[in-house]
Amino acid sequence: MERKIRVLIGKPGLDGHDRGAKFIARALRDAGMEVIYTGIRQTPEAIANTAIQEDVDFVGLSLLSGAHNHLFPQVARLIREKGGDDIILFGGGVIPGEDIPGLEEAGFRAIFTPGTPASDVVEFIHEEMKNRR
Repeated sequence: MERKIRVLIGKPGLDGHDRGAKFIARALRDAGMEVIYTGIRQTPEAIANTAIQEDVDFVGLSLLSGAHNHLFPQVARLIREKGGDDIILFGGGVIPGEDIPGLEEAGFRAIFTPGTPASDVVEFIHEEMKNRR
């Protein structure tokens, strides 16, 4: 029996708005994935540690506070330092288009902005898993 795709959804920093993160978490669960939701106001260290401990395939970060250029790369760096080079990163939230290339340089394979259908996130994950095998 094949193991389910494991996805961690994290909310780094002081952003307390989690509606989008919970919406994506539910959509991923409904698509048959195992989802670990870390809750709001997590440190980059806590998210990275949980990703490694839970042996996830993906980490999705959600941020609305504007600190994505600082927090997303920090989480990516910590995950790599802890041996999670094979973990695929994606993000979402209120992220200006001009910030996306820098986040991609930091290791994020996709950034989903407001209004993106949840099915696009599910499709992204399935495509990445297909390419991994």
